[in-house]
Parts: sequence; structure tokens; C-alpha cells
Amino acid sequence: MDAVAPPDEPLAIFGGTFDPVHLGHLRAAWEVAETLQAEVRLLPARVPPHRPQPVATAAQRIALLRAALAGQSRLQLDLSELDREGPSYTIDTLEALRAGIGRVRPLVLLLGQDAFAGLTTWRRWADLFAHAHVVVMTRPGKEPAWPSDLQREWARRLAEGPAALRMAPAGHVLPLNVTALAISASHVRDLLAAGREPRWLVPDALLADPALLAPYRT
Repeated sequence: MDAVAPPDEPLAIFGGTFDPVHLGHLRAAWEVAETLQAEVRLLPARVPPHRPQPVATAAQRIALLRAALAGQSRLQLDLSELDREGPSYTIDTLEALRAGIGRVRPLVLLLGQDAFAGLTTWRRWADLFAHAHVVVMTRPGKEPAWPSDLQREWARRLAEGPAALRMAPAGHVLPLNVTALAISASHVRDLLAAGREPRWLVPDALLADPALLAPYRT
């Protein structure tokens, strides 16, 4: 039987296409898990509504993530968006997760600074805070530029620190500095398409099995 999480242990989700997953994704998620003492799930999107569709299929991206996450238990894989038909709207995901974990346990949405800056373009964006806290993974020295509506939400919801996220199930925003690894999935894809090896940009497990990165080679 699986262990039951403590009621105040945050469940944090980190969404994206992970096309492919790289060390920037993994290091940021790892640092958040340590800082928040949270369960962190990487949640690949089926049909991302705000960006180009993935190059690799869902099955190929699952294989990449499983290889990348092997050998540790802090970061987990969540396939709920891949299992759901239609666009992968975050509000739908949060509503489903909240129904599954109940009203008490803290739920956290992890976003990079750029994603958070575009939050007001998301479907029912203001409703996100009713279901989850939002942690914005920041990089030192990068000044945010946010719409006025988002600035107001930031000012009224800003948490004093990570401990505040355990005191309520949802509703806060919190900036967390993470290690600035300037790695992008598009750059990894470009290297692979050019016949080059993205060593030190992706986990070694992805390089150990040529089939895993084959979708990006030409």
C-alpha cells in the first residue's frame, strides 16, 4: 500500500512539453522539492494551448522522462494530462487534482518567470489561485515585466516564505530563486538535428539509449 502524504505536505506540479526533458527542467524541479519539502510531479502536456505542438509523440516523451527520472524518488511522473483528451488547460488539471487530494492539502503550480508573465492569457487564469499556490521560479538579475492585473495579484497574494504554503491549501504566490541553467529544449533539438551531441545538457540516461533521442535527429 502506498504511503499517505501528510496533510500539510505540498503537492507541486511542473508542467511543460518536455520535448525533450533537459537538466534545466530537472534541476529547477529538484531545488523546489528540497526548498518546499514537497512532492513534485512532472506533468507533460498532451496538447499545449500556448505553444507549438511537441516534435516527439506522447509515448516518446514518456520514455524520455522515465529514463531521466530513474534512480531517484523525489521527482515523479504524472500522466494525467496525456491521458485527458483535448487541450491541456492548467485550470482543468488543477480542478482534477484538487478533487483527488481534497480541500486541505496544499497544491502548488510551478511556473518559470516567462510563463508567469503570460498568465493573464491563460484560460480562467484568475481561478487558478482558488485551487493552488503559484511558485515562480526566478533567476537572479532578471527583472520581471508583468501586466497590471498580474501585478495586483502578486501584491495581494505574496507569501512571506515557503512555510506559508503549508498553512493554506491555495492562494499564495512565492518567488523562488533556482540555479540559472540557460538550457532550452529547442537548442537541444537543434543540436540533435545537426548531428551533434547535447552532452551535459540532458541526463546521461538519454544519451545512453540512442532510441530515446531519435525523434529529434534528421
